[in-house]
Amino acid sequence: MSAGAASAAVLDHPLPEDVGNSVDDAVTVLPALFVPEACQWLSTSAGRVALEGYSWMQAVHWVAGSGLYVPRRHRSHGPRSFGPTTVRVAQELAQLFPCRPGIEYLVRRTGLSERTVEYHLGMLREAGLIAYVVRGTRVRGERAQASEFARMIPVEFDAALGIRTVLRDDTAPDYTRAPCGIAEAGRELMAKLARKAARKVRKSRSRTALKSGSKASVKGARKGAQQQPVTSVSGEARCTPMQVGTSAVSSAGSTYFPPEEKLASGEAKTPTPKKSTKRASGRRKPTKVGRRFQLARELIQELDWLRGCSVPRISWVARDVADAGWTVTDVRAWLHLRGEVTKVRRGSGLLAVLLANAENVLDTPAKRSAAIEQWRGAQEAARRHRIEQVRARTERYDGDWTGPTSYRVQQEVAAAFAKVREVVNGGRPVLTDHQDVVSAAEPLPAGLRVEGLTADEIVQTCNDARQRLMMGDTSPITLAVDTLGREEAEQLYGPALVRRGLQLANGARSTLMTYGHR
Repeated sequence: MSAGAASAAVLDHPLPEDVGNSVDDAVTVLPALFVPEACQWLSTSAGRVALEGYSWMQAVHWVAGSGLYVPRRHRSHGPRSFGPTTVRVAQELAQLFPCRPGIEYLVRRTGLSERTVEYHLGMLREAGLIAYVVRGTRVRGERAQASEFARMIPVEFDAALGIRTVLRDDTAPDYTRAPCGIAEAGRELMAKLARKAARKVRKSRSRTALKSGSKASVKGARKGAQQQPVTSVSGEARCTPMQVGTSAVSSAGSTYFPPEEKLASGEAKTPTPKKSTKRASGRRKPTKVGRRFQLARELIQELDWLRGCSVPRISWVARDVADAGWTVTDVRAWLHLRGEVTKVRRGSGLLAVLLANAENVLDTPAKRSAAIEQWRGAQEAARRHRIEQVRARTERYDGDWTGPTSYRVQQEVAAAFAKVREVVNGGRPVLTDHQDVVSAAEPLPAGLRVEGLTADEIVQTCNDARQRLMMGDTSPITLAVDTLGREEAEQLYGPALVRRGLQLANGARSTLMTYGHR
Protein backbone atom coordinates (compact mmCIF):
# COMPACT_ATOMS: atom_id res chain seq x y z
CA MET A 1 0.00 0.00 0.00
CA SER A 2 1.40 3.41 -0.95
CA ALA A 3 1.89 6.30 1.45
CA GLY A 4 -1.19 8.09 0.12
CA ALA A 5 -3.23 4.94 0.43
CA ALA A 6 -2.00 4.37 3.96
CA SER A 7 -2.89 7.91 4.98
CA ALA A 8 -6.33 7.38 3.54
CA ALA A 9 -6.80 4.09 5.32
CA VAL A 10 -6.25 5.30 8.92
CA LEU A 11 -8.75 6.45 11.48
CA ASP A 12 -8.06 9.45 13.72
CA HIS A 13 -9.80 9.43 17.10
CA PRO A 14 -9.35 12.28 19.59
CA LEU A 15 -8.10 11.02 22.95
CA PRO A 16 -9.53 12.07 26.33
CA GLU A 17 -8.23 15.29 27.92
CA ASP A 18 -6.58 13.55 30.87
CA VAL A 19 -4.09 11.75 28.69
CA GLY A 20 -2.22 14.93 27.85
CA ASN A 21 -1.47 17.25 24.97
CA SER A 22 1.68 15.51 23.74
CA VAL A 23 -0.33 13.03 21.69
CA ASP A 24 -3.24 14.42 19.70
CA ASP A 25 -4.53 11.43 17.77
CA ALA A 26 -4.48 7.66 17.85
CA VAL A 27 -4.01 5.75 14.62
CA THR A 28 -6.07 2.63 13.88
CA VAL A 29 -5.74 0.68 10.62
CA LEU A 30 -9.09 0.02 8.91
CA PRO A 31 -10.11 -3.56 8.07
CA ALA A 32 -10.59 -4.84 4.53
CA LEU A 33 -13.58 -3.37 2.69
CA PHE A 34 -16.10 -5.95 1.50
CA VAL A 35 -19.92 -6.08 1.56
CA PRO A 36 -21.49 -9.56 1.24
CA GLU A 37 -24.33 -10.17 -1.19
CA ALA A 38 -26.99 -10.23 1.54
CA CYS A 39 -26.03 -6.65 2.56
CA GLN A 40 -26.00 -5.19 -0.97
CA TRP A 41 -29.58 -3.94 -0.67
CA LEU A 42 -30.64 -0.50 0.53
CA SER A 43 -32.60 -1.89 3.45
CA THR A 44 -29.65 -4.01 4.70
CA SER A 45 -26.77 -1.66 3.84
CA ALA A 46 -24.64 -0.20 6.66
CA GLY A 47 -23.67 2.92 4.69
CA ARG A 48 -25.56 6.13 4.11
CA VAL A 49 -27.17 7.48 0.94
CA ALA A 50 -25.11 10.11 -0.89
CA LEU A 51 -26.95 13.39 -1.20
CA GLU A 52 -25.57 14.09 -4.69
CA GLY A 53 -23.13 12.70 -7.22
CA TYR A 54 -20.23 15.01 -6.34
CA SER A 55 -19.88 13.81 -2.74
CA TRP A 56 -20.39 10.24 -3.90
CA MET A 57 -17.49 10.52 -6.36
CA GLN A 58 -15.27 11.61 -3.46
CA ALA A 59 -16.03 8.29 -1.77
CA VAL A 60 -15.38 6.45 -5.05
CA HIS A 61 -11.93 8.02 -5.44
CA TRP A 62 -11.19 7.27 -1.78
CA VAL A 63 -11.96 3.57 -2.28
CA ALA A 64 -9.88 3.52 -5.47
CA GLY A 65 -6.86 5.06 -3.70
CA SER A 66 -7.11 3.34 -0.32
CA GLY A 67 -6.58 -0.21 -1.52
CA LEU A 68 -8.99 -1.58 1.09
CA TYR A 69 -11.06 -3.39 -1.52
CA VAL A 70 -9.29 -6.00 -3.65
CA PRO A 71 -11.62 -8.02 -5.92
CA ARG A 72 -9.30 -11.03 -6.21
CA ARG A 73 -9.58 -11.64 -2.46
CA HIS A 74 -13.19 -12.71 -2.93
CA ARG A 75 -13.28 -14.21 -6.43
CA SER A 76 -10.92 -15.96 -8.84
CA HIS A 77 -11.98 -14.16 -12.01
CA GLY A 78 -12.69 -10.63 -13.18
CA PRO A 79 -10.62 -7.44 -12.69
CA ARG A 80 -7.69 -7.53 -10.31
CA SER A 81 -8.15 -4.13 -8.69
CA PHE A 82 -10.50 -1.21 -8.20
CA GLY A 83 -8.96 0.98 -10.89
CA PRO A 84 -9.67 3.73 -13.44
CA THR A 85 -12.19 1.62 -15.37
CA THR A 86 -14.34 1.26 -12.28
CA VAL A 87 -14.13 5.03 -11.73
CA ARG A 88 -15.30 5.62 -15.31
CA VAL A 89 -18.34 3.40 -14.74
CA ALA A 90 -19.02 5.26 -11.47
CA GLN A 91 -18.90 8.60 -13.32
CA GLU A 92 -21.76 7.48 -15.54
CA LEU A 93 -23.76 6.39 -12.51
CA ALA A 94 -23.14 9.72 -10.78
CA GLN A 95 -24.90 11.59 -13.61
CA LEU A 96 -28.11 9.52 -13.44
CA PHE A 97 -31.11 10.44 -11.33
CA PRO A 98 -32.63 8.10 -10.48
CA CYS A 99 -29.69 5.74 -10.78
CA ARG A 100 -31.32 3.18 -13.09
CA PRO A 101 -28.71 2.28 -15.72
CA GLY A 102 -29.14 -0.52 -18.20
CA ILE A 103 -26.23 -2.71 -19.21
CA GLU A 104 -26.63 -1.65 -22.85
CA TYR A 105 -26.58 2.01 -21.83
CA LEU A 106 -23.31 1.64 -19.89
CA VAL A 107 -21.77 -0.38 -22.73
CA ARG A 108 -22.66 2.38 -25.18
CA ARG A 109 -21.40 5.17 -22.91
CA THR A 110 -18.14 3.60 -21.76
CA GLY A 111 -17.19 1.48 -24.77
CA LEU A 112 -16.64 -1.56 -22.56
CA SER A 113 -17.98 -5.04 -23.10
CA GLU A 114 -21.14 -6.28 -21.43
CA ARG A 115 -19.25 -8.70 -19.19
CA THR A 116 -16.79 -5.97 -18.11
CA VAL A 117 -19.64 -3.63 -17.14
CA GLU A 118 -21.23 -6.40 -15.07
CA TYR A 119 -17.90 -7.05 -13.33
CA HIS A 120 -17.42 -3.41 -12.32
CA LEU A 121 -21.03 -3.02 -11.16
CA GLY A 122 -20.45 -6.01 -8.91
CA MET A 123 -17.25 -4.40 -7.59
CA LEU A 124 -19.11 -1.19 -6.74
CA ARG A 125 -21.70 -3.23 -4.84
CA GLU A 126 -19.06 -5.23 -2.95
CA ALA A 127 -17.24 -2.00 -2.03
CA GLY A 128 -20.45 -0.63 -0.51
CA LEU A 129 -20.71 2.25 -3.01
CA ILE A 130 -24.05 1.22 -4.54
CA ALA A 131 -26.95 -0.83 -3.21
CA TYR A 132 -29.97 -2.38 -4.86
CA VAL A 133 -33.25 -0.50 -4.61
CA VAL A 134 -34.99 -2.67 -7.22
CA ARG A 135 -33.23 -5.55 -8.91
CA GLY A 136 -33.77 -5.93 -12.65
CA THR A 137 -35.61 -8.84 -14.20
CA ARG A 138 -34.84 -10.93 -17.25
CA VAL A 139 -37.86 -12.97 -18.30
CA ARG A 140 -37.78 -14.93 -21.56
CA GLY A 141 -40.00 -13.36 -24.18
CA GLU A 142 -40.19 -10.01 -22.38
CA ARG A 143 -38.01 -6.92 -22.34
CA ALA A 144 -35.30 -6.90 -19.67
CA GLN A 145 -35.82 -4.42 -16.82
CA ALA A 146 -32.81 -2.44 -15.55
CA SER A 147 -31.84 -2.46 -11.89
CA GLU A 148 -32.21 0.70 -9.80
CA PHE A 149 -29.35 1.54 -7.43
CA ALA A 150 -28.83 3.91 -4.53
CA ARG A 151 -25.45 5.66 -4.39
CA MET A 152 -24.04 4.83 -0.96
CA ILE A 153 -21.10 6.13 1.12
CA PRO A 154 -19.48 3.33 3.13
CA VAL A 155 -19.05 3.53 6.89
CA GLU A 156 -15.28 3.11 6.43
CA PHE A 157 -15.13 6.39 4.49
CA ASP A 158 -16.77 8.34 7.31
CA ALA A 159 -14.51 6.67 9.85
CA ALA A 160 -11.30 7.30 7.89
CA LEU A 161 -11.96 11.01 7.38
CA GLY A 162 -13.60 11.59 10.76
CA ILE A 163 -16.96 12.60 9.29
CA ARG A 164 -19.68 12.92 11.91
CA THR A 165 -23.21 12.00 10.89
CA VAL A 166 -26.56 12.54 12.54
CA LEU A 167 -29.99 10.97 12.08
CA ARG A 168 -32.33 13.94 11.89
CA ASP A 169 -35.48 11.83 12.18
CA ASP A 170 -35.55 9.05 14.74
CA THR A 171 -38.20 7.16 12.78
CA ALA A 172 -36.20 7.23 9.54
CA PRO A 173 -33.88 4.32 8.59
CA ASP A 174 -30.15 4.46 9.31
CA TYR A 175 -29.14 4.98 5.68
CA THR A 176 -30.68 8.48 5.76
CA ARG A 177 -27.90 9.79 8.04
CA ALA A 178 -26.56 13.20 7.03
CA PRO A 179 -23.02 14.58 7.64
CA CYS A 180 -22.73 17.32 10.26
CA GLY A 181 -18.97 17.79 10.64
CA ILE A 182 -15.46 16.54 9.87
CA ALA A 183 -12.27 16.14 11.86
CA GLU A 184 -9.33 18.48 11.25
CA ALA A 185 -7.10 15.59 10.18
CA GLY A 186 -9.47 14.63 7.37
CA ARG A 187 -9.90 18.07 5.81
CA GLU A 188 -6.73 17.94 3.72
CA LEU A 189 -7.61 14.51 2.33
CA MET A 190 -11.18 15.67 1.67
CA ALA A 191 -9.82 18.60 -0.36
CA LYS A 192 -7.73 16.22 -2.49
CA LEU A 193 -10.74 13.99 -3.06
CA ALA A 194 -12.81 17.03 -4.03
CA ARG A 195 -10.29 17.99 -6.73
CA LYS A 196 -10.37 14.43 -8.09
CA ALA A 197 -14.16 14.35 -8.09
CA ALA A 198 -14.27 17.63 -10.05
CA ARG A 199 -12.20 16.12 -12.87
CA LYS A 200 -13.47 13.65 -15.41
CA VAL A 201 -11.63 10.40 -15.99
CA ARG A 202 -11.46 9.43 -19.65
CA LYS A 203 -10.59 6.27 -21.51
CA SER A 204 -6.92 5.93 -22.36
CA ARG A 205 -5.91 6.46 -25.96
CA SER A 206 -5.59 3.18 -27.85
CA ARG A 207 -2.59 2.33 -29.96
CA THR A 208 -4.60 2.02 -33.14
CA ALA A 209 -5.77 5.61 -32.73
CA LEU A 210 -2.23 7.01 -32.98
CA LYS A 211 -1.52 8.77 -36.24
CA SER A 212 1.17 7.46 -38.56
CA GLY A 213 4.45 9.33 -38.23
CA SER A 214 8.02 8.85 -37.25
CA LYS A 215 9.09 5.99 -35.05
CA ALA A 216 10.15 8.38 -32.32
CA SER A 217 6.75 10.04 -32.14
CA VAL A 218 4.97 6.67 -32.07
CA LYS A 219 7.32 5.38 -29.38
CA GLY A 220 6.84 8.53 -27.33
CA ALA A 221 3.08 8.31 -27.66
CA ARG A 222 3.11 4.68 -26.55
CA LYS A 223 5.31 5.53 -23.60
CA GLY A 224 2.96 8.33 -22.57
CA ALA A 225 -0.05 6.06 -22.88
CA GLN A 226 1.63 3.50 -20.62
CA GLN A 227 2.63 6.04 -18.00
CA GLN A 228 -0.75 7.77 -17.94
CA PRO A 229 -3.49 5.28 -18.76
CA VAL A 230 -6.18 7.66 -17.52
CA THR A 231 -6.56 11.25 -18.72
CA SER A 232 -8.10 13.77 -16.36
CA VAL A 233 -9.88 16.59 -18.16
CA SER A 234 -10.51 19.78 -16.25
CA GLY A 235 -13.31 22.22 -16.87
CA GLU A 236 -11.02 25.06 -18.02
CA ALA A 237 -10.27 23.90 -21.55
CA ARG A 238 -11.71 21.22 -23.78
CA CYS A 239 -9.97 19.59 -26.72
CA THR A 240 -13.11 19.21 -28.83
CA PRO A 241 -15.84 21.76 -29.57
CA MET A 242 -18.49 19.12 -28.81
CA GLN A 243 -17.77 19.39 -25.09
CA VAL A 244 -19.19 22.20 -23.02
CA GLY A 245 -16.53 24.82 -22.38
CA THR A 246 -14.23 27.27 -24.13
CA SER A 247 -10.91 26.66 -25.82
CA ALA A 248 -7.88 28.87 -25.35
CA VAL A 249 -6.91 28.72 -29.05
CA SER A 250 -9.42 29.28 -31.83
CA SER A 251 -9.49 26.76 -34.62
CA ALA A 252 -10.28 29.50 -37.13
CA GLY A 253 -6.79 30.99 -36.73
CA SER A 254 -5.12 28.04 -38.39
CA THR A 255 -7.30 28.10 -41.52
CA TYR A 256 -5.30 28.57 -44.74
CA PHE A 257 -6.55 30.99 -47.40
CA PRO A 258 -4.74 31.16 -50.79
CA PRO A 259 -3.59 34.56 -52.13
CA GLU A 260 -6.04 36.61 -54.13
CA GLU A 261 -3.85 36.60 -57.26
CA LYS A 262 -4.01 32.80 -57.40
CA LEU A 263 -7.75 32.87 -56.98
CA ALA A 264 -8.07 35.42 -59.78
CA SER A 265 -5.83 33.43 -62.16
CA GLY A 266 -7.56 30.16 -61.37
CA GLU A 267 -4.40 28.42 -60.15
CA ALA A 268 -5.74 27.74 -56.68
CA LYS A 269 -7.77 24.59 -56.49
CA THR A 270 -10.91 24.68 -54.47
CA PRO A 271 -11.74 21.47 -52.65
CA THR A 272 -14.59 19.60 -54.29
CA PRO A 273 -17.16 18.21 -51.89
CA LYS A 274 -17.37 14.44 -51.75
CA LYS A 275 -20.52 12.82 -52.94
CA SER A 276 -22.57 11.45 -50.13
CA THR A 277 -23.47 7.79 -50.22
CA LYS A 278 -26.73 8.47 -48.42
CA ARG A 279 -30.06 8.88 -50.12
CA ALA A 280 -32.34 11.86 -49.80
CA SER A 281 -34.37 9.99 -47.18
CA GLY A 282 -31.29 9.60 -44.99
CA ARG A 283 -30.71 5.87 -45.59
CA ARG A 284 -27.72 4.44 -47.38
CA LYS A 285 -28.06 2.38 -50.51
CA PRO A 286 -27.74 -1.31 -49.55
CA THR A 287 -24.65 -3.19 -50.63
CA LYS A 288 -24.60 -6.54 -52.41
CA VAL A 289 -24.67 -8.45 -49.14
CA GLY A 290 -27.37 -6.13 -47.81
CA ARG A 291 -29.58 -6.82 -50.84
CA ARG A 292 -29.18 -10.57 -50.30
CA PHE A 293 -30.24 -10.33 -46.67
CA GLN A 294 -33.13 -8.01 -47.53
CA LEU A 295 -34.46 -10.44 -50.15
CA ALA A 296 -34.05 -13.35 -47.71
CA ARG A 297 -36.08 -11.61 -45.02
CA GLU A 298 -38.86 -10.77 -47.49
CA LEU A 299 -38.97 -14.37 -48.80
CA ILE A 300 -39.26 -15.77 -45.27
CA GLN A 301 -42.17 -13.41 -44.59
CA GLU A 302 -43.97 -14.11 -47.90
CA LEU A 303 -43.57 -17.89 -48.26
CA ASP A 304 -45.17 -20.04 -45.58
CA TRP A 305 -42.87 -23.01 -46.19
CA LEU A 306 -39.82 -20.85 -45.44
CA ARG A 307 -41.01 -19.81 -41.97
CA GLY A 308 -38.37 -20.56 -39.35
CA CYS A 309 -35.47 -20.72 -41.81
CA SER A 310 -32.24 -18.87 -41.09
CA VAL A 311 -31.90 -15.52 -42.84
CA PRO A 312 -28.16 -15.98 -43.61
CA ARG A 313 -28.84 -19.41 -45.15
CA ILE A 314 -31.68 -18.12 -47.35
CA SER A 315 -29.55 -15.14 -48.38
CA TRP A 316 -26.83 -17.53 -49.51
CA VAL A 317 -29.35 -19.70 -51.43
CA ALA A 318 -30.87 -16.66 -53.20
CA ARG A 319 -27.54 -14.89 -53.79
CA ASP A 320 -27.61 -15.29 -57.59
CA VAL A 321 -31.09 -13.86 -58.12
CA ALA A 322 -30.42 -11.10 -55.55
CA ASP A 323 -27.26 -10.06 -57.40
CA ALA A 324 -29.29 -10.05 -60.65
CA GLY A 325 -31.68 -7.47 -59.17
CA TRP A 326 -34.64 -9.73 -58.53
CA THR A 327 -37.35 -8.71 -56.09
CA VAL A 328 -39.54 -10.92 -53.94
CA THR A 329 -42.33 -10.56 -56.56
CA ASP A 330 -40.01 -11.86 -59.28
CA VAL A 331 -39.06 -14.85 -57.12
CA ARG A 332 -42.71 -15.70 -56.41
CA ALA A 333 -43.56 -15.49 -60.12
CA TRP A 334 -40.69 -17.84 -60.93
CA LEU A 335 -41.79 -20.30 -58.24
CA HIS A 336 -45.28 -20.27 -59.79
CA LEU A 337 -43.78 -21.22 -63.15
CA ARG A 338 -41.83 -24.07 -61.55
CA GLY A 339 -44.97 -25.43 -59.83
CA GLU A 340 -46.64 -25.15 -56.47
CA VAL A 341 -45.61 -27.35 -53.55
CA THR A 342 -47.78 -28.84 -50.82
CA LYS A 343 -45.31 -30.76 -48.63
CA VAL A 344 -41.87 -29.39 -47.77
CA ARG A 345 -39.25 -31.16 -45.68
CA ARG A 346 -36.44 -28.57 -45.78
CA GLY A 347 -37.35 -25.15 -47.08
CA SER A 348 -33.83 -23.92 -47.86
CA GLY A 349 -32.99 -27.03 -49.86
CA LEU A 350 -36.20 -26.84 -51.89
CA LEU A 351 -35.62 -23.15 -52.59
CA ALA A 352 -32.10 -23.90 -53.81
CA VAL A 353 -33.48 -26.49 -56.26
CA LEU A 354 -36.27 -24.23 -57.53
CA LEU A 355 -33.99 -21.20 -58.01
CA ALA A 356 -31.33 -23.13 -59.92
CA ASN A 357 -30.49 -21.27 -63.18
CA ALA A 358 -33.44 -18.91 -62.67
CA GLU A 359 -31.38 -15.79 -63.36
CA ASN A 360 -30.40 -17.18 -66.78
CA VAL A 361 -33.93 -18.17 -67.84
CA LEU A 362 -35.57 -14.85 -66.88
CA ASP A 363 -32.55 -12.76 -67.75
CA THR A 364 -34.41 -9.61 -68.81
CA PRO A 365 -36.91 -7.38 -67.01
CA ALA A 366 -39.45 -8.01 -69.79
CA LYS A 367 -39.41 -11.76 -69.16
CA ARG A 368 -39.76 -11.23 -65.43
CA SER A 369 -42.70 -8.86 -66.01
CA ALA A 370 -44.44 -11.46 -68.17
CA ALA A 371 -43.94 -14.09 -65.48
CA ILE A 372 -45.37 -11.72 -62.87
CA GLU A 373 -48.46 -11.09 -65.01
CA GLN A 374 -48.98 -14.82 -65.46
CA TRP A 375 -48.64 -15.42 -61.73
CA ARG A 376 -51.09 -12.67 -60.88
CA GLY A 377 -53.59 -14.00 -63.42
CA ALA A 378 -53.37 -17.44 -61.84
CA GLN A 379 -53.90 -15.91 -58.42
CA GLU A 380 -57.00 -14.08 -59.64
CA ALA A 381 -58.39 -17.26 -61.23
CA ALA A 382 -57.79 -19.22 -58.03
CA ARG A 383 -59.48 -16.49 -56.02
CA ARG A 384 -62.56 -16.59 -58.24
CA HIS A 385 -62.66 -20.38 -58.07
CA ARG A 386 -62.62 -20.25 -54.27
CA ILE A 387 -65.44 -17.71 -54.29
CA GLU A 388 -67.54 -19.95 -56.54
CA GLN A 389 -66.90 -22.97 -54.35
CA VAL A 390 -67.90 -21.09 -51.20
CA ARG A 391 -70.99 -19.71 -52.89
CA ALA A 392 -72.07 -23.13 -54.14
CA ARG A 393 -71.46 -24.71 -50.74
CA THR A 394 -73.44 -21.96 -49.05
CA GLU A 395 -76.36 -22.29 -51.41
CA ARG A 396 -76.32 -26.06 -51.04
CA TYR A 397 -76.02 -26.50 -47.28
CA ASP A 398 -77.04 -23.16 -45.77
CA GLY A 399 -80.29 -22.62 -47.71
CA ASP A 400 -83.58 -21.99 -45.92
CA TRP A 401 -85.50 -24.61 -47.97
CA THR A 402 -85.38 -28.20 -46.80
CA GLY A 403 -86.51 -31.14 -48.87
CA PRO A 404 -89.72 -32.99 -48.00
CA THR A 405 -89.54 -36.17 -45.97
CA SER A 406 -92.52 -37.87 -47.61
CA TYR A 407 -91.65 -40.06 -50.56
CA ARG A 408 -94.82 -39.07 -52.42
CA VAL A 409 -94.11 -35.38 -52.03
CA GLN A 410 -90.52 -35.98 -53.19
CA GLN A 411 -91.89 -37.54 -56.37
CA GLU A 412 -94.11 -34.53 -57.04
CA VAL A 413 -91.22 -32.09 -56.41
CA ALA A 414 -88.97 -34.07 -58.74
CA ALA A 415 -91.60 -33.95 -61.48
CA ALA A 416 -91.98 -30.21 -61.04
CA PHE A 417 -88.21 -29.68 -61.30
CA ALA A 418 -88.12 -31.85 -64.39
CA LYS A 419 -90.77 -29.77 -66.11
CA VAL A 420 -88.89 -26.55 -65.29
CA ARG A 421 -85.64 -27.92 -66.72
CA GLU A 422 -87.43 -29.07 -69.88
CA VAL A 423 -88.88 -25.59 -70.42
CA VAL A 424 -85.53 -23.88 -69.91
CA ASN A 425 -83.56 -26.27 -72.12
CA GLY A 426 -86.05 -26.60 -74.93
CA GLY A 427 -87.76 -29.74 -73.72
CA ARG A 428 -84.51 -31.62 -72.88
CA PRO A 429 -83.33 -31.84 -69.28
CA VAL A 430 -79.65 -31.17 -68.44
CA LEU A 431 -78.46 -34.12 -66.39
CA THR A 432 -74.70 -34.71 -66.43
CA ASP A 433 -73.00 -37.12 -64.07
CA HIS A 434 -70.33 -39.82 -63.97
CA GLN A 435 -71.16 -43.18 -65.47
CA ASP A 436 -69.62 -45.80 -67.68
CA VAL A 437 -69.65 -44.91 -71.36
CA VAL A 438 -72.72 -46.53 -72.93
CA SER A 439 -73.34 -46.84 -76.67
CA ALA A 440 -76.81 -46.23 -78.12
CA ALA A 441 -76.52 -49.39 -80.20
CA GLU A 442 -75.96 -51.55 -77.12
CA PRO A 443 -78.87 -52.53 -74.88
CA LEU A 444 -79.21 -50.45 -71.73
CA PRO A 445 -77.94 -52.03 -68.50
CA ALA A 446 -80.44 -53.36 -66.06
CA GLY A 447 -82.00 -50.62 -63.99
CA LEU A 448 -81.52 -47.82 -66.52
CA ARG A 449 -85.18 -47.29 -67.29
CA VAL A 450 -86.64 -43.81 -66.86
CA GLU A 451 -90.05 -42.90 -68.04
CA GLY A 452 -90.21 -39.88 -70.35
CA LEU A 453 -86.63 -40.32 -71.65
CA THR A 454 -85.55 -42.10 -74.78
CA ALA A 455 -82.69 -44.56 -74.96
CA ASP A 456 -80.39 -41.99 -76.68
CA GLU A 457 -81.07 -39.38 -73.97
CA ILE A 458 -80.32 -41.86 -71.19
CA VAL A 459 -77.09 -42.92 -72.90
CA GLN A 460 -76.00 -39.31 -73.35
CA THR A 461 -76.82 -38.49 -69.75
CA CYS A 462 -74.88 -41.48 -68.44
CA ASN A 463 -71.85 -40.75 -70.61
CA ASP A 464 -71.76 -37.10 -69.50
CA ALA A 465 -72.06 -38.16 -65.87
CA ARG A 466 -69.20 -40.65 -66.29
CA GLN A 467 -66.92 -38.03 -67.83
CA ARG A 468 -67.62 -35.46 -65.13
CA LEU A 469 -67.07 -38.04 -62.41
CA MET A 470 -63.63 -38.81 -63.86
CA MET A 471 -62.85 -35.09 -63.58
CA GLY A 472 -63.86 -35.07 -59.92
CA ASP A 473 -67.22 -33.32 -60.34
CA THR A 474 -69.96 -35.06 -58.34
CA SER A 475 -72.54 -32.28 -58.53
CA PRO A 476 -74.89 -33.99 -61.10
CA ILE A 477 -75.19 -37.16 -59.00
CA THR A 478 -75.58 -35.32 -55.71
CA LEU A 479 -78.11 -32.96 -57.30
CA ALA A 480 -80.15 -35.89 -58.62
CA VAL A 481 -80.05 -37.60 -55.22
CA ASP A 482 -81.10 -34.41 -53.39
CA THR A 483 -83.93 -33.53 -55.78
CA LEU A 484 -85.18 -36.88 -57.13
CA GLY A 485 -84.18 -39.19 -54.32
CA ARG A 486 -81.77 -42.08 -54.16
CA GLU A 487 -84.06 -44.54 -55.96
CA GLU A 488 -84.83 -42.24 -58.91
CA ALA A 489 -81.13 -41.36 -59.24
CA GLU A 490 -80.20 -45.03 -59.35
CA GLN A 491 -82.85 -45.65 -62.02
CA LEU A 492 -81.33 -42.85 -64.11
CA TYR A 493 -77.58 -43.44 -63.58
CA GLY A 494 -77.40 -46.93 -62.18
CA PRO A 495 -76.63 -48.07 -58.62
CA ALA A 496 -72.88 -48.45 -59.18
CA LEU A 497 -72.37 -44.91 -60.53
CA VAL A 498 -74.52 -43.32 -57.81
CA ARG A 499 -72.62 -45.23 -55.12
CA ARG A 500 -69.22 -44.13 -56.46
CA GLY A 501 -70.38 -40.54 -56.84
CA LEU A 502 -71.65 -40.34 -53.25
CA GLN A 503 -68.48 -41.93 -51.92
CA LEU A 504 -66.35 -39.38 -53.76
CA ALA A 505 -68.54 -36.50 -52.58
CA ASN A 506 -68.28 -37.62 -48.94
CA GLY A 507 -64.52 -38.10 -49.20
CA ALA A 508 -64.02 -34.58 -50.62
CA ARG A 509 -65.19 -33.10 -47.29
CA SER A 510 -62.55 -35.01 -45.34
CA THR A 511 -59.04 -33.68 -44.74
CA LEU A 512 -57.62 -37.18 -45.14
CA MET A 513 -58.50 -37.39 -48.86
CA THR A 514 -57.26 -35.25 -51.76
CA TYR A 515 -58.02 -35.68 -55.43
CA GLY A 516 -57.08 -33.72 -58.51
CA HIS A 517 -53.32 -33.63 -57.60
CA ARG A 518 -50.62 -36.24 -57.83
